[in-house]
Amino acid sequence: MRVDIVTIFPEVIEAGASYSIVKRAQEKGALQLAVHNLRNWAHDRHRSTDDEPFGPGAGMVMKPEPVFEAVEAIRGKRDGEIPAQRTLVLLMTPQGEPFCQRMAGELARESHLIMICGHYEGVDERIREHLVTRQISIGDYVLTGGELPALVVLDALARLIPGVLGADQSAVEESFAAGLLEYPQYTRPAEFRGWRAPEILLSGHHAEIAKWRRARSLERTLERRPDLLSRASLTDEDRGLLLRILAERTPTQDSSEEDSNARD
Repeated sequence: MRVDIVTIFPEVIEAGASYSIVKRAQEKGALQLAVHNLRNWAHDRHRSTDDEPFGPGAGMVMKPEPVFEAVEAIRGKRDGEIPAQRTLVLLMTPQGEPFCQRMAGELARESHLIMICGHYEGVDERIREHLVTRQISIGDYVLTGGELPALVVLDALARLIPGVLGADQSAVEESFAAGLLEYPQYTRPAEFRGWRAPEILLSGHHAEIAKWRRARSLERTLERRPDLLSRASLTDEDRGLLLRILAERTPTQDSSEEDSNARD
């Protein structure tokens, strides 16, 4: 997989991509990463990539010429290897689609991505309309630029490239991979400061451990992110577990009456 990132702060991307999983993906040859300084396509002696917006308003807007020329130059270098129509051009922007695990999986299956890191008040609208394939947001907040979102997206999809993780199952079992939050994890020592890891995890019964993990995953998702359950792939057994969890948390009518009588 090839990823090209266009930015006015290449050192931020280079630093972030030189550690952990993204670094490992590059070392294994599963990920080819190239970082491009947008100022290389600026036209004036100050290497300007932004200008004042038309009409009243504060701030600066990223100019279309350097961005278009950078992307076209990168695509040109790929001629003969990957057809241009298979290159996705991504813009990191708060106005984009919310990034999620499903999207990470989609992007990880692509052969070539170009990420554009916006800055200032945003980019000239003609970049969105005529150059960008997909706009991506990592959350409902505003950052200084698109470099951190680009690194987030890069890290998430690098984990999904086959052969990058030590165990392929790791990517399957992590939070959100199956639409649910991950179950609790424990390691040695079995007892720490009087707190003991669940006995089931020490039992060696893999089938029972799998059932326990699934139940805890459902329970944790119900507690912290119930919105995910409507989109998760649930079995009849999962639904039964959720009903039991809800029943255990819902006070019975008798106990409610007892509490009322006690207060009286």
